[in-house]
Parts: sequence; C-alpha cells; structure tokens
Amino acid sequence: MKSLEELKAIREKMQGQVGLRAEDHTHTRVVVGMATCGIASGARPVLTTLSTLVQEKGLTDKISVTQTGCIGLCQYEPIVEVMEPGKEKVTYIKMTPDKAAEVVERHLIGGHVVEAYTLNSADLK
Repeated sequence: MKSLEELKAIREKMQGQVGLRAEDHTHTRVVVGMATCGIASGARPVLTTLSTLVQEKGLTDKISVTQTGCIGLCQYEPIVEVMEPGKEKVTYIKMTPDKAAEVVERHLIGGHVVEAYTLNSADLK
C-alpha cells in the first residue's frame, strides 16, 4: 500500500499527463473511453499515446486529452472522440497507438478528419 503522499504525487503527475483542466470551450477535447471494455480492448496505450504526443508537440494550450467511462459502443472499442469548438464531434473507433498518432498529425494538427477510422466509416449492418 502506498502512503497518502505517494498517492497524491502520482495523482498530480497523471493529471499533468492527461491534461485535466477546467472546462474550456475554446479547447479541442479528445476523450478516450476507459471503461472495462475499452481498457480490455487496448484503450490505455491509446490514451498514453494521445496525451504524450499532445504534450510533446506543445499543443496543451489548445487541446486537452481526458478519459471517460462507457461510451456505449463496446464492439468498436477503443473509442476516441474529438470535440472541436463549433464543429460536430468526430468518433474514432477501433483505435491503436499508431492510429492515434496519425489522428494527432492529420486531424489535430492538420485539420483533416481521418475518415477511415471514424464511426461513419463502419459497416453498421
């Protein structure tokens, strides 16, 4: 069991990595589904990749990476939602760390949705 001080230090470190902040409607929000189904499908490395790249590329003043519970589409996990001010939400499905890196480059930096990874591209029959 860790001491209270150790747990507080871990919490502070992780909050900085994930980019938790007060709700800001000028920021792009990137939300990763981290319920049991998401974690079992590989959401943790996706979240780590997104938060690390946003920090490394100096985007924390414009983009926050957070986590949420169940999104309700278990068969499509890991799921990443991108919410940009004034635009419709984009839902990326079946994400991997490599796909997450591509989304950072092409969507978050380049401004172009990676359509092939979106829920809209899924065969919903």
